[in-house]
Amino acid sequence: MQRMTETKERVNPLSDRDPALWYLPMEGETAPSAGRASPLTVPIRSLGANHRVRIAQHLLALEPHDRYLRFGFSANDAQIQRYADSLDFERDDIFGIYNRRLDLIAMAHLAFCADGKPSDCAEFGVSVLKSARGRGYGGRLFDRAAMHARNAGIGRMFIHALSENTTMLRIASKAGATVERDGSESEAHLLLLPATFDSRLTELLAEQLALTDYRIKVQVKQFRDALGGMMAHRSAVSDAQRSSRK
Repeated sequence: MQRMTETKERVNPLSDRDPALWYLPMEGETAPSAGRASPLTVPIRSLGANHRVRIAQHLLALEPHDRYLRFGFSANDAQIQRYADSLDFERDDIFGIYNRRLDLIAMAHLAFCADGKPSDCAEFGVSVLKSARGRGYGGRLFDRAAMHARNAGIGRMFIHALSENTTMLRIASKAGATVERDGSESEAHLLLLPATFDSRLTELLAEQLALTDYRIKVQVKQFRDALGGMMAHRSAVSDAQRSSRK
C-alpha cells in the first residue's frame, strides 16, 4: 500500500491561534504550517434533525459524479433519501453552510466510530454543490469538524475516499494527514491535539456567529417573501382594475 506524506514547516503544535495548528503530526511528519484562514470567516452551523429535509435536498441536488465521489458509488435518489433519513443526530454531528436564500450549499458529516473501531476516532465526509465550488468550503468544513472532534475528546479523524477524489484527499493532506492509497480507494488519518480552553471558546464563538448569521438570513428571507407577496397582490389588483374598465 503506497503511503503519501507531505513535509511542511515545523510550527508550535500547542498553538490555538490558527486551525491549521490543531493537528498533531503523524510519525515522520511535521505539523502543518499556519496560513489557513480562520473558520470564523465562513459561518458554519451545526445541524439538527429539523434540518433533515434540507440535508436531503442538498444531497439530491448533487450531480451524478459528485454523488459517486461522496458515497463511493453511484447513489440514486432513493439511496440518498435513505441515507438522510438514517442520520443519527444524537450520535454524530452534521455541519452546514447556508447561502442567503437558505439553500444548504455545503455540508459535512462527522460520524463517530462504532462497531468495534476505536472509540476515540471519527470519520469525516463532505459535499459541496457545484455552484459553490472554488470558495474553500470543503476545507472550512474540515477545520470546523476537526475543532469539534478535538473538543469532544477525539484523538484521530479519518477519511475514506475514492483515490480519484483528489479534492478531498488534498484537503486532508494540507491539514497534515497521512494518506494511504490502495488501488481505487484511499484512507487519510489525522491526529488531533487535546482540547484546551481556547479551542472550546473558539468553537463556542464560531457556533454563536453561525446561529446569528442563520437567524438574520431567515428574517431577510421572510421579509423578501412577504414583500414579494405584497407586490404580487398589488399587481393582481391593478390588473383586475384595468380589466374592469374595459
